[in-house]
Amino acid sequence: MSVQKILHTAEGISTWVGKAFAWLIVALMLLVVSEVFKRYALNMPTAWVFDASNMLYGTLFMMGGAYALAHDGHVRGDFLYGSMKPRTQAALDLVLYIAFFLPGVAALTWSGWTYFGDSLRIHETTFNATPLPVYPFKAIIPIAGALVLMQGLSEMLRCIVCLRTGAWTERLRDAEEIDVVEQQLAASEHVDEDAAREAIASAKTIDEAARQRLGGGNRDD
Repeated sequence: MSVQKILHTAEGISTWVGKAFAWLIVALMLLVVSEVFKRYALNMPTAWVFDASNMLYGTLFMMGGAYALAHDGHVRGDFLYGSMKPRTQAALDLVLYIAFFLPGVAALTWSGWTYFGDSLRIHETTFNATPLPVYPFKAIIPIAGALVLMQGLSEMLRCIVCLRTGAWTERLRDAEEIDVVEQQLAASEHVDEDAAREAIASAKTIDEAARQRLGGGNRDD
């Protein structure tokens, strides 16, 4: 199996998990809307909705971590990083992954597993009139930690490849903001075809320049 295949396999898993759990935002929206209606229109508030909404949001947040890492979606301080050559970026990333990422995420995964085990052992529930089981939610902590750890190891491998080749390996492509812009302009009735094509081309140029600065594209040493 080639290195790029390994990288894309890890990214594919992270992407699939992120997209699957993204549907929780729909469930969370429906839950909150229905509770607002019951509370203010029917004067029938539900005791467990606050805890359930916190669990849904927490699960969505944690299970989206590997997806964000796979698609370079985390916030990056770009004061000096964007002007560095790919090999320098890769060396810096690799050092930071080893020094901070691995210990932190490994500790999160291990402690999360212990945390879940303690919760399962006592069948922990929430403290309200209608208690909800907490241990299924706490099981998400080690699972999310393991996924982020897997994707982090993939990112470290990407750094090693960049150190050897002098160029960043292309990431597995997913729907991005530039795709949405292109679809909206193409479907607009208020923008003529020439203006739409020009705006799309300009947006792609800006997007590609940003990717090059952040190490998302290939650039010769």
